[in-house]
Parts: sequence; structure tokens; C-alpha cells
Amino acid sequence: VQLVESGGGLVQPGGSLRLSCVASGFTFSQYVMRWYRQAPGKGREFVAIITSTSSRTNYADSVKGRFTISRDNARNTVYLQMNSLKPEDTAVYYCNANNIDVDYWGKGTLVTVSS
Repeated sequence: VQLVESGGGLVQPGGSLRLSCVASGFTFSQYVMRWYRQAPGKGREFVAIITSTSSRTNYADSVKGRFTISRDNARNTVYLQMNSLKPEDTAVYYCNANNIDVDYWGKGTLVTVSS
């Protein structure tokens, strides 16, 4: 089982990034997918969730209206489009796959928002 995040990097405030997470080793289309993040010196926090069929999404209040989660089950990939980035969005971003009591995690990708 693997979850591999990519797309992180350094971006100026107000900029955009698109994160990707490619899954392998399990039936991706049967899993709810989430993005989490962990800022330096802080705990891991929920960012966004998408159901297995993309029928529903939800977001943390801190990113609502700026971030969009989506998925492509044919490509075993979940995305996080991040717009209007702020310095407080700086964190390592992780994707998570969940099916009832099974959880898989990626190793994360670093997003740094700074001028």
C-alpha cells in the first residue's frame, strides 16, 4: 500500500498550488480520502474530505472558499487545489485513505508560503 503526495513547494502569499496524492495497493474507489496538514511545532489538523464517489466534500473553516478537494478514481488520485495561499498555510500536507477501521497515510509534501 502506498500514498505518494506531490506538488508542494515555495509559493508567495496569494499564490496557488495543486497537490496530488497517488494511491496504490488498495481499491482506491472504495475509500474516503482526506487531506491533513501539520505546521511547524503544531499538531496534525484536518483540511478537507471527499467521499468515495465524490458526492460530498467538506473543509476546515480555515481553508473554506480557498481550497478544493477532488478525486479521479480512474487514476487513483486525489487532489487539493489551494488558492489565495497565506503564510499560515505553511505546513506538511498529508493525504489519508480511510475505509471504516482501515487508515493509510502518505509521507507528506511540504508547502511553504512566504515572500
